[in-house]
Amino acid sequence: MTSSPVDPQKLDKLAEVAVKVGLRLEKGQDLLITAPIAALPLVRSITRHAYKAGAGLVTTFYNDEEATLARYANAPDESFDRAAGWLYEGMARAFEANTARLAIVGDNPLLLSGEDAAKVARANRANSTAYKPALEKIANFDVNWNIVSYPSLSWARQVFPDLGEIEAQQALADAIFAASRVDVADPVAAWEEHNAALARRSAWLNGQRFSALHFTGPGTDLTVGLADGHEWHGGQSTAKNGITCNPNIPTEEVFTTPHALRVEGHVSSTKPLSHQGTLIEDIRVRFEGGRIVEAQASRGAEVLNKVLDTDEGARRLGEVALVPHSSPISKSGVLFLNTLFDENASCHIALGQCYSKCFVDGAHLTPEQIKAQGGNSSLIHIDWMIGSDKVDIDGVNADGSRVPVMRKGEWA
Repeated sequence: MTSSPVDPQKLDKLAEVAVKVGLRLEKGQDLLITAPIAALPLVRSITRHAYKAGAGLVTTFYNDEEATLARYANAPDESFDRAAGWLYEGMARAFEANTARLAIVGDNPLLLSGEDAAKVARANRANSTAYKPALEKIANFDVNWNIVSYPSLSWARQVFPDLGEIEAQQALADAIFAASRVDVADPVAAWEEHNAALARRSAWLNGQRFSALHFTGPGTDLTVGLADGHEWHGGQSTAKNGITCNPNIPTEEVFTTPHALRVEGHVSSTKPLSHQGTLIEDIRVRFEGGRIVEAQASRGAEVLNKVLDTDEGARRLGEVALVPHSSPISKSGVLFLNTLFDENASCHIALGQCYSKCFVDGAHLTPEQIKAQGGNSSLIHIDWMIGSDKVDIDGVNADGSRVPVMRKGEWA
């Protein structure tokens, strides 16, 4: 029997970090996990640590790449306008009952690159619509939630196409473990130190109370107005259920909510975006009045434009995030083809849904109040990278005065 190229001890450390740092499960709290079948070793380890932490009931839903492809090869056309709404309604009810949420990602990021783009877009739209009741509970931070990754072979082949299968999977595993801070003696302590550093950045930005951020660089001259009463966050955050958790592992960002109507100018992506099986490269968009009015890409343009047509909010921003170019993920030089990692290598913006927690007293604001303060609403939330060592960022005050925030991709 061939041993796995994924180090079992580091994988167990990742599982422990997911439970103790990512989720901070409370005794008696249920846990809902979604994962690719390939991630079974990580699911089993997380389940074990969750029960050791006192979890009430751990339930896992698996997805399978072969089953996904079988749909595109054999399903009737009308199948692509449907989604399992009953499942997402059940998830929403689980979150209402204080069930924690953990998503394990690890599928082949280019799985659907050879499929009909129109069918992919229809299926994504149906899924986004059905998922909205559950997504709102996550976006509004009702419960503690977390995302971690498993280095599947199908993903590793895409990231390291020039390596053999064993070497590729081992290389991806090592990159994930390093980025997730589990390749050290005490990962939990390492995360405490990292969270403290991100909290200091957030506190400085919240003290500045900028009205906008101005990004300049090659192909970029973009002013992102910030929502009224916006609040910066980074690292760990406290959910409405009172549990302080780390939603993303890894994370290097501090982020907040832009004003949906106050984004002007043009911006170019600095890294490819892997979205639902398609690689979208060299994105270039222009904003007027907060809305994307022109969009181009050298590859994947058809998919990009279908995403932008998802709904009215899909052409507006729901997040702006600052990440230094010297972040560990950036320095690794690895393009993960996975937003969870690639967004933490670079400053980025997100199309679509905003996070209610990125407002002062956001937990007590109604959707109408969030909209009135500039928060965006959409079925989607898609991050893409606009930062590099050639991008400068200024904070713009209400009186028009400026404060350097980043120079050549580093904190100023």
